[in-house]
Amino acid sequence: MDPKSFDPAQRRRGRWMLVGLFALFFGTVFGAGVLRFAGWQPAAHKNHGVMLQPPADARAIVPQLEDGSPYAWNPGERTWRIVVAPPAGCATPCLKMAQDLDKVWQLFGHNADKVEILWIGPYPDGAPRPASLRLVRADSPLRAALPQLDDPAGMPVYVVDPHGFVILRYAPGFDLGGLRTDVSKLLKLI
Repeated sequence: MDPKSFDPAQRRRGRWMLVGLFALFFGTVFGAGVLRFAGWQPAAHKNHGVMLQPPADARAIVPQLEDGSPYAWNPGERTWRIVVAPPAGCATPCLKMAQDLDKVWQLFGHNADKVEILWIGPYPDGAPRPASLRLVRADSPLRAALPQLDDPAGMPVYVVDPHGFVILRYAPGFDLGGLRTDVSKLLKLI
């Protein structure tokens, strides 16, 4: 067929279709780039706790348990830790935190054996003692490895990965449902 026999209207339509496809493809790529560099993330991908950048490295620290035995990170077991280091003389807030963490731990269900709670210092009287609770001595060097521990607003909580990196911090007064959601997501990674 002779190329000159094409209808000019058909040629313009073809060009506009090509321009439209080009704009559709590169427009979505450009839009995604703008959203990415603006810091937007879908709600399902956001952490409730603050991701520590860089994570605090506690691998070299060997905390001493209350009974004097060393606590090993043991990454082969793939156990995540929720760490609480309450201030001295903490009474009612510590009791409430211990009760709340017990509930969160129970909600992990069949994955509960992959989560341990490390409580640094004296444990509140009358608080439930989940099977995963490990009492760490108050003078543990792990306490010094926790960033922004002395928060005037209250007691923060931390999540430590199986290797011993402190990766998440929850500010005082955080939503326990957010802690449960974040740790549940992390448990799916192993």
